[in-house]
Parts: sequence; C-alpha cells; structure tokens
Amino acid sequence: MPRLLNLARAARLVGISRGVLQQKIQSGELTSHDGQVSVEELQRVFPQAALEDNTVLENIEGIKEKAFGRRIAERVLPSAEVLAARLQEIGRELVETKALLGHTTEVLEQLNRMLGEHASAAGGTGALARELQGWLHNRMLAGPPSDNAAWGLLLRDSLLKVLAAQVRIAGTNEEFFVEGGDTILESALRAGIPLAYGCSSGECGTCRARVLSGEVKQVRPIQYRFPAGARERGEVLLCSCTAVTDLVLEASVAQSPADIPVQTLRAQVRSIERPTPEVAVLHLHTPRRHRLRFLAGQRVRLTFGQTLGAELPVASCPCEDRHLEFHVRRLNGNPFADHVFEALAPGEEVTVEGPFGDFVLDRSSTRPLLFLAFSTGFAPIKSLMEHALALDNAPAIHLLWVAPRASAHYAANLGRAWADALDHVHFTPVIAGGDLTATASRQQEAVFRVLEAHLAPLAELPTLDAYVAGPPLLVQAARTWLGLHGVQHIACDEEAGA
Repeated sequence: MPRLLNLARAARLVGISRGVLQQKIQSGELTSHDGQVSVEELQRVFPQAALEDNTVLENIEGIKEKAFGRRIAERVLPSAEVLAARLQEIGRELVETKALLGHTTEVLEQLNRMLGEHASAAGGTGALARELQGWLHNRMLAGPPSDNAAWGLLLRDSLLKVLAAQVRIAGTNEEFFVEGGDTILESALRAGIPLAYGCSSGECGTCRARVLSGEVKQVRPIQYRFPAGARERGEVLLCSCTAVTDLVLEASVAQSPADIPVQTLRAQVRSIERPTPEVAVLHLHTPRRHRLRFLAGQRVRLTFGQTLGAELPVASCPCEDRHLEFHVRRLNGNPFADHVFEALAPGEEVTVEGPFGDFVLDRSSTRPLLFLAFSTGFAPIKSLMEHALALDNAPAIHLLWVAPRASAHYAANLGRAWADALDHVHFTPVIAGGDLTATASRQQEAVFRVLEAHLAPLAELPTLDAYVAGPPLLVQAARTWLGLHGVQHIACDEEAGA
C-alpha cells in the first residue's frame, strides 16, 4: 500500500512550493490520489530529493530566512516538552506500524498454508495454487528493495514531524507549519495567513479558535477569561498556544480588506534611517497589548501631535510582530515630511489609524506575479513581496523597480537578496532618468519605453497578476501599457501627495 502525503508536506519534503506541485499534478506529470501524493510517485518525479543531506527546514525555510536576514537556528527546535510529545506521537505510529506488520505477516503465512493445501489438487486449481505459492515464496524471500530511494523521503518526513507540526484551517485551503517555539498565530502570520487577532498577548480573546483534532500546548500566559464551556469545546487562544501534533482548527481568517476592522493605537518611534537624502525609513513599535492588524499592501494614517499627519502604505508585512515600517519622501513645504526629516527623534509617540485600501494580494490566484514599483512606490510593493514569499503556493515573481537615478533604489540590496536566495524571484532595478520627473507626456513615454524593454519579452505577460505602485501619472501610464499588452489582472496604489 503506498504511503500518501498531503501536498503541503510533500512540497516541503522535496523543497518546492505547493503551487509548483499542483502545477505538476494539473499537467499530468505527477499523479495524485484525492489531494495526496505517494512517496514513490514523489521520488519518481523528484529523484534528487532523497539524496540531499540537509534538513527539511534548511531546504526551504532556510532560504527564506536568508532572504529576510534572520538566523534559522533561533527558532528551529521546539521546547523539550513539545519535542518529547512529538517523539511520543512518532513512537505511537511506530507501534501501530509494527502491529500492522505483524498482522500482515500472520495473514501471509495463513495464505501460504491455504495455498499449500490446494497445491496437491489435480487440474488447473492445483497448478494455480502452486504458481501463487511459488510467487508468494519468492516475494517474501526477496524482501523490500534495498535501493528504494523513497525511504529517504520517509526518513525526512519523520524529521519534519519532529521539527514542525502542520496546521489546517477547516473549510479553507489554508495550511501552514508551526516551527520551533512559535505560537500558532505567529506561524500563521509568518506564512501569510491573516488569522483574526488583536493584542496577541493573551488578553483580548480575538484569536480564539477551536481545535477539531490534534493537541496544543499553552506556552504564553493569558489573562483572557473564556466563556463557560469554551475550553470543554476545545477553544484556545492561538497567540498563546503552540502545536504539539498536526492540527485541524476552526478559526477566523480574513478573506478581504472588509474583514479587517479600522483600529486606532498609539505607537512609538523606534528608529529613523535615511538611506538617501530624499527618503527616510521610519520604524515604529506598537504596544504589547495592541498590535495593528492589517493585510500586506494596505495603508494607515500617521499623526504626530494633534494635526501633523499623512497617509502612508505599510512597508513591513503583518508577520513582523509589533514592528511597522514606513518610507517617507522629502516633500518641500510638506509639514509632515519636514517633521520626519528635521525634528523627529526616537521615542516620540505617533497615532496610527487604519488600515485602509484594497491594494492586497489575491491569495486565491496561482498566476505569476508582477510587482512594479516607481520610486518610493517600493514601500507597499515590499510588503506584498514579503507576503508573497511567505506563501507555500507562490508562483514566479518578477519585481521591477523603476527610478530616476541609481540612488533612488534605496533598498536594492533587499531585492537582490530575494533574487539570489529564491529561484522563482527575478529582480530588475531600472534607471529611467529625468523623464520620470518631467512633464506628463514625457513621463508616459518613459514608462512605455521601460516596460517595452523589460516586460514585453515575458512570454507569460498576459497571464500575470500585476501590482503597480508609485506616483499617479506613472501608475496610470503603466496601467495603460499593461492593458494594451493583454494583462487583465492589474491592481494599483497611487502615492498620496505625489
């Protein structure tokens, strides 16, 4: 009987995204069984997988961690108690497998005796019994194939079960892995899945969910008081629990920006970077009891004091705990920009209101992605990129960053890191010169010229999902060009005050 794996676990074992695996199934290259694939079939299509001498997490997550500049060693292993529970679960499976093996051996021995009883019969019945008995004897003597590379995948699957528990949200296609000492909520957000949450510190109860199957362990203190009978129904706080075994959860997942409530909170300036004289990168820290819930690509309004405010896209992704990042352009005579560049200091408080806007990823799409940023339009694109890279089904990604001068690519090293670390990511920084800041007609000509040179050769251009951000005239020109070239799925974010 073939050993079957679900697609998320199979994709992780061979080091590809779930989307790539689904494409191979749709093309007929890989055979599936009710949404699962056999270890043998997986090894046939990916013969090199079992030959790699690295761990599962180094194979995929290690690459992603390199792109984001984190050390994987900081969160690979779970706590000793969770590790022991997972090993106990594997031990239970081993006992069941041994019991099944013993039962199978007993059945085969009984079958052999029955064939022996009929082998002496005359005619066709005896001949068939002798033939079957001989075949069974030879197969039993031969034993399992010693060179079956699929055993390598089975060993790696056992390792994966120790290092990470898989979580599935009932009634959706959402799946993710809980690794190390992460909570379920942290792991979901890191995987780009927008679960409902509020404080993320065990106080508000917004992330309450019901465990339908599997085992969890509380690893963070909570102050929230569950309603009567909630715990008996299997309800837990996702911000305070980790997964001990594979889980199926009944939980609230935002399907669109309309599912995210507008929030108001007070944050604190953690640091201000000035990568160029024209751009300031603002890092905020939200309160421990009140994180901002948003979707990658959305905007918020920042206000210093009573009236000094501006609406800006969030440049960080929702997975970054209490950290919010914003890219601020220097605008002559703009009070907000003047304050950021000339007076703002770490520790100052700022009011954050939001999120707003629907410039978000279509998570149901498996089409290739085009991210097109003009100048500081890179801010919302960065947020979307980090979300897309977190998804298991991320397809090919093309990132094009167009700016008037080389210094305006103030985060080009990040784009290059993504492209270097991930085979499906392509990054192209483009210098368009002064035409980007010239008259409207010259701006459109410059945009058309750049896109013709760098996007027209893409064979998959008409099938792309395009996300465009930057000054309004440049975004509108890009939308026109993309529409003329058959791109049907275009989302745009126009810079306020541009």
